[in-house]
Parts: sequence; C-alpha cells; structure tokens
Amino acid sequence: MSASVHQFTVKNLAGKAVDLKKYEGKVLLIVNTASKCGFTPQYKQLENLYQNYKEKGLVILAFPSNDFQNQEPLEGEAIESFCQVNYGVSFPVFEKTTVKGKGASDLFKFLANKKQNGAVNSIPKWNFHKYLVDKNGKVVDFFYTFTSPSAKRVKKAIEKLL
Repeated sequence: MSASVHQFTVKNLAGKAVDLKKYEGKVLLIVNTASKCGFTPQYKQLENLYQNYKEKGLVILAFPSNDFQNQEPLEGEAIESFCQVNYGVSFPVFEKTTVKGKGASDLFKFLANKKQNGAVNSIPKWNFHKYLVDKNGKVVDFFYTFTSPSAKRVKKAIEKLL
C-alpha cells in the first residue's frame, strides 16, 4: 500500500470508525488540538481557513490530545460542545488521540515519521501542530504550533495543493 493517510481508520467523537479514504481528493490540514492551551484560539483561525477553502476542497481534521501538560481534560461530546460554542467549529473533530511517544496513534506515527510518510520528520512538540496532506493522502508539509493557521505561508501552501 502506498504511503497515504487514506490507509487509516480513526474514531469520531462518538466513537464511530471513520475511514480516512472518505477524504480522497481533498486537501487535508491535520491538527492536534486542546481546549485548555494558550494556542486554543487557533480553533477560530482554523474555522476561518476551513470556511474560506472548503468549497475548493480543503478539510481540516482536528485530533484533540492530552499529551502536553494535560491541556485536553474534556472527552467526547464535551469536546464537540466546547469547539462549537466557543469557536463555531464546523470541521471534523475526532476522538482524543495520543500524538507522540510509544503510545502515539498509528496515524500520528505515520504523520511524524519520514520513513513512513516519505516527506517529513516532525513529531508534535505541542498542541496545534499542523500537517498538510495533498489530495492523494501524501504528507507534503507541516507547520509548528506557533505558525498561525491564517499565516500567508499556510494559505499559499494550501492554495498550491487545491
């Protein structure tokens, strides 16, 4: 099987399996998120990015993680409610996920390891680490936590893939 995020199945906030093959043909921005982080306001910027580019084929996939100083204490519906009420999030948010270390999910092991994804070596060092994935499911770039989703270089990289 070719190195693609489309080979993975993840769980949504209700615990139902979601095959990432459903996003074939879409540009993805995969982000590990948290509700109690100094970078949490990036949810609003991510939502703006999603609204600006979703008609052209961008989908943002958020994976809440409690890996960094326990900044995601919420679970399931509480995460969904937090995201919608506070930031109007309408893009998919998935089940809380481990994004680093031995317990990292298979998806995040793949995203972080160039030997697996063929393009980038970048383990999340904090919440709101972003991976850019092309329409074929190939990881093509990443953006550190401190790179705003509304930064010109993020928009240009997305536009290039759309």
